[in-house]
Amino acid sequence: MVVEQLEAREIEDPRVLAAMRTVPRHRFVPPDLRANAYEDRPLMIGSNQTISQPYIVAYMTQLLHLSGDETVLEIGTGSGYQAAVLAQLCAHVYTIERHTSLAESAVQTLRELHIENVTVWHGDGSKGWEAKAPFDAILVTAAAPRAPKPLVDQLAEGGRMVLPVGDYGRQYLQVWERKGGAVSYEVNVPVSFVPLRGEHGFGSEWGA
Repeated sequence: MVVEQLEAREIEDPRVLAAMRTVPRHRFVPPDLRANAYEDRPLMIGSNQTISQPYIVAYMTQLLHLSGDETVLEIGTGSGYQAAVLAQLCAHVYTIERHTSLAESAVQTLRELHIENVTVWHGDGSKGWEAKAPFDAILVTAAAPRAPKPLVDQLAEGGRMVLPVGDYGRQYLQVWERKGGAVSYEVNVPVSFVPLRGEHGFGSEWGA
C-alpha cells in the first residue's frame, strides 16, 4: 500500500509514510471487508459512511504539515482510522462523530490498539469543539457547502485546516491558514466525500 499507492503518488513526508505503515488499516473496516482493507479505494463502514482510500488519508494528513506537538481536531471520526494516523503525528487528537455506533466502535478499536492520545466525542462536528479550542490543525472528513465558521474560528494562530467543500457533484479540498490574525485559503484537488451533517453542514437536501 505505502510503496505503490503513496510513495509513487506525491506522498513524500517521511513521518506520514511511517504513520501509514504503522496503523493496521484492516482493524478499522468491517470483518467481511478486511481482505480489501489495503486497496486504494473507500470502503463502507456502516451508517452510510465510508473509510477514505489510503491515498486521500495520507494526502490530507500531509497537507496539515504536522511536526509532532500539535493539538488536532478531526471532524468525522468514522471507524477511527484517520484519527489513528493523526495520533502518530501529533500530541493529541480530538475527534467528533455524529453516529453513536461509529463513535463507540472507534473508541473500542483505538483502545484495543493502545492508541491513547485520541479523545472521541459524539456530537455535531460542524460546530467544532469550542471547549478544547484553539486547534493547531483541523481535518474534516466530510464535505461541507462552505467552511463552517465555528471551525475557522477555532483554528489557532499559525494553524491549518483541510476540508472538502462543495456539493454532491463537485467538491474540492480547501486548505485554510490563520496568519497574523487573518485567515485565507487555497483550493486544492477535486475529491468525493460523504456530506457533513449538522448545524453548519448539509441538511436533508443531500440524501440520507
